[in-house]
Amino acid sequence: MLNSLRKKIDSLDRKLVELLNQRAQMSLAIGKEKVKSGKGIYSPNREKEVLKHIKTLNHGPMSYEDFEAIYREIMSSSLALEKSLRIAYLGTEGSFTHLAANKRFGSRVAYVSCESIQDVFQRVEHGDCDYGVVPIENSIEGAVTHTFDLLVDSELKACAQILVKISHNLLSRTAKLKEIRHIYSNPQVFGQCRHWLLNNMPHAGQIWVASTTEAARRAGREKGAAAIASSLAAKIYGLPVLKANIQDIAHNMTRFLVLATHDVPPTGRDRTTILFSIKDKVGALHAMLTPFVKNKINLTKIESRPAKKKAWDYYFFVDFEGHRFDKNIQKALGQLEEMCKYLKVVGSYPVID
Repeated sequence: MLNSLRKKIDSLDRKLVELLNQRAQMSLAIGKEKVKSGKGIYSPNREKEVLKHIKTLNHGPMSYEDFEAIYREIMSSSLALEKSLRIAYLGTEGSFTHLAANKRFGSRVAYVSCESIQDVFQRVEHGDCDYGVVPIENSIEGAVTHTFDLLVDSELKACAQILVKISHNLLSRTAKLKEIRHIYSNPQVFGQCRHWLLNNMPHAGQIWVASTTEAARRAGREKGAAAIASSLAAKIYGLPVLKANIQDIAHNMTRFLVLATHDVPPTGRDRTTILFSIKDKVGALHAMLTPFVKNKINLTKIESRPAKKKAWDYYFFVDFEGHRFDKNIQKALGQLEEMCKYLKVVGSYPVID
């Protein structure tokens, strides 16, 4: 009976390999058409369509999450066949931005580590990398201000967003908590794990480093040392996870943007980010928001940043539901542009469940 079932699996595997190679041939043909038309290789709108289609086709017993993971790698292989993609990301291998990039692009593309957010922008702007991944906001810490500031002057577009649940883990080769003398991590992470550390490891000293991956690297070299970092960092540096999910607030999410040189078309469920500056007069900001109300556009976020060119001058970043090519949004943006000093559409991108 067992051998008979295994033979059936072998037969299915032969069909799967054949079908996957047929799919890969289609991807190669699509890649050639994209190059001819000058379109970007990565299509977040198409990615959304594929995942939505897979979700409707699946009737179990495998979960949608299982299929999403499988198709992430299938699509990653397709991208690699179409073009040798290079993805710039903030931090070193194993950082949360690297984790976010992997979640979107899979393992079959080339990743380029960058020391700063500005470096990510420059590598994409100069053509050294095809796409860049940068953090834009955290549900606890708020906006990543340096990303906002760089978006003001950059010609890059936001073509996709990535939401990542931030899970902080205690990593160490020292098995007992009481034998750990000091812990490496960055200040933000220590702040997000403050109560857990006070309750469980008040004896351990805290050493600040620039990144969680640097923390993991150092902890891996020292006896009696630990790091607070991601599960990906644990895998890369071969460190056991002593305690998982030690952050004080369970629902800690970070939103990342994928930067590109091109726009993406509407999908029917999109989000748009714009920035504008206003004239210095009473009620100016209220007036700027009126076009959104009149055109029934739902705002999801508003953030202000100093313009840095003139004292008490500000840029306002606004996120709202819809795509820049939607008729009501085009109308609202036209009305807004007449009233503000400066208006820029940072990008419209799909909302992927």
